[in-house]
Amino acid sequence: MAKRLLDFRDATAIAGVGYTPFTRDSGVSTLTLACRAVLAALDDAGLTADDVDGLATHRVGDSAPPTLVGPALGLTDLSWHLDQFGGGSVSHAVVGQAALAVAAGLAETVVCYRAINARSEFRMGGTGRGVPASPEVQYQAPYGYVAPPQQYAMYARAHMLKYGTKAEHFGQLAVTQRANAAKNPRALMRTPITLDDYLASRWIAEPFRLLDCCLETDGACAVVVTTAERARSLHRPPVLISAAAWGGGTSHLSCEDPAVTAAAELAPRLYAQAGLGPGDVDVAEIYDCFTYSVIVQLEDYGFCAKGEGGPYVASGATALDGPLPVNTHGGFLSEGYVHGVNHIAEAVSQLRGDAGDRQVPGAEVALSTAQPGYILPATSALILRRA
Repeated sequence: MAKRLLDFRDATAIAGVGYTPFTRDSGVSTLTLACRAVLAALDDAGLTADDVDGLATHRVGDSAPPTLVGPALGLTDLSWHLDQFGGGSVSHAVVGQAALAVAAGLAETVVCYRAINARSEFRMGGTGRGVPASPEVQYQAPYGYVAPPQQYAMYARAHMLKYGTKAEHFGQLAVTQRANAAKNPRALMRTPITLDDYLASRWIAEPFRLLDCCLETDGACAVVVTTAERARSLHRPPVLISAAAWGGGTSHLSCEDPAVTAAAELAPRLYAQAGLGPGDVDVAEIYDCFTYSVIVQLEDYGFCAKGEGGPYVASGATALDGPLPVNTHGGFLSEGYVHGVNHIAEAVSQLRGDAGDRQVPGAEVALSTAQPGYILPATSALILRRA
């Protein structure tokens, strides 16, 4: 049956971004982090809390919902809010749904945020927590096979066996992103590394070394979504939301081919909505919970052929001066892990032209992606455009 979809291309925009410092011990609650990031994003846009009529977030029992953040900010009558269950795979769906709400007139100004004390309080894959509610996990948990590095390591190994991907390919990605982080004053890890440093780092779960893995981070990030028309009258240059796609695919835990992600199914729909293709993208902020997740998404979003992600990275293509700069802020590997939203905020900075020493000259179109189908059989992504 043919689907009738609301065409909201370029009808909405991101008008502001905000951050808290990224640390290993914030010393405050996730509610405080959320409020600080929301207020910072509003300030960046030239707005106040009185202008907000919508809040949106995603979480897995580890953060503050809009029904708490709203009252903490003095908001007593939100016209729309979203409290999305899920991890990184739904991170970009939150912004997409906010854009839909604004385009439909349900709200005018929605702040999307993610706050998490992921180092000092709620550690991903940590002990003392229940296993995810994914049906496949019941067959894995009895054997201690539940931590994200363990499971992603299996996908990475499958890619290596099928396509000849090498540890040095993963290492080159880590080295490149650290070089970007060295230019980012927000980044937790700014000391440059070499491929030898990467190869000497300790094993976590083969083939992953320490430098293959994202950082555990305390912090929050937020973006302001409003109409494109209103955004043009605000403090910062607006960044248009040209496409937002999310939905089902195949979970990495039970997929037929572990070297293919849900992004392969989502990408055509995303590009069609924007009226663009991979060749139109100037900068990409790709979900990097592990080095491998970037390499496989470069393939699944069409930037290189299947199996060529490793050589593509090794060629220098993803460096700041390459044809497709990737994770220009250092990504989760080096800037900090805020579960997806800091990728969106960095894409906005690149398109506004205010990314400082890591600015990609002339960037007009950005892709930002979510986690590509781990645990939940879903992913999400945005294509943003300079107004």
